[in-house]
Amino acid sequence: MSEHSVPIVPGKEHSWQFRLVAFFAAPLLRLLFNIKTTGVENLPKGGYILVGNHVSYLDPFAFAYSVFIHMKRVPHYLAKESIFRIPIVGKLLPKVGQIPVYRTGRSNDEPLRAAKEFLAAGQVVVVFPEGTLTRDPNLWPMRGKSGAIRLAIELGLPVVPAAHWGVEKVLGNYSKKFRPNPFHVVNVRIGKPMHFEELRKDGVTNKELAEATDKIMKQVAALVGQMRNEEAPKTLWDPTASGQTETGNFRKDK
Repeated sequence: MSEHSVPIVPGKEHSWQFRLVAFFAAPLLRLLFNIKTTGVENLPKGGYILVGNHVSYLDPFAFAYSVFIHMKRVPHYLAKESIFRIPIVGKLLPKVGQIPVYRTGRSNDEPLRAAKEFLAAGQVVVVFPEGTLTRDPNLWPMRGKSGAIRLAIELGLPVVPAAHWGVEKVLGNYSKKFRPNPFHVVNVRIGKPMHFEELRKDGVTNKELAEATDKIMKQVAALVGQMRNEEAPKTLWDPTASGQTETGNFRKDK
C-alpha cells in the first residue's frame, strides 16, 4: 500500500489553496444540487467535530459546500485512503487539509495526530461515524464508530450533529445512476453542540464510548427525521447483526 502525506495546519483557516479549489469547485457542485442549510445559529466558535449521516458517495461534497459556503468554515475530512490514490486528486487533497485514513495495513496514528492539530488550532473536522454508506434499508443512519467521541473527549471539544437529506436523489445509495439537477434541493440541518465533560479521557470505558456514540448518532437520526417528516427508529441499524460486511459495497457483494 502506498503511503500518503498528512496535511499540515496552515497559518490561517481559509488558506489560499482551499479558497482556490473552492472558487472552481463550488459552481460545479451548484450544478449538481441546490444546498439549503438550517441551524447555523447552533454552531459554536472555534474547533469542533462535525458529524453527519452517510447515504451517498456525494455526501462529502454536499457537506463541504454547506460547511464552506453557509457555515463559513473550512472542512477537514478524515477520508478513506483509497481516494488519495486517485491521480492528481490524491496529491491535491492533503494540500487543502484533507486527511487519509487507513482501514488495514498501516497505523492511523499520523492521521489522528493531524486531525487533533487542526482541532487544537480551532478548526473543523468532519466525520461520518458510520464509516461507510448506510446499510439501513430505509436509509436511516446506522450505529456509529467511536472515533469522533474519542477526539471530543481527548481535546475537550464539542461534537456538532448535522444531517442531510436529498443527495440520494442525485446519486443513490451504493448506486451509479447519476441524476444532477441544479434545482433539486438538498437540505442540511445542524443540531445543537453536544458536550461530554463528564467523560474523562483517562478513565472512559468502552461501554461509555459506545453509549456516547449511540447518543450522537440518534441525534443525527432525529435531524434526518425532521427533514423526512418521519420519526427516527429507536434502535439504529447494526450491519453485523444483520449478517452484513462492515465495509465495501454490500449490494454488489450479494
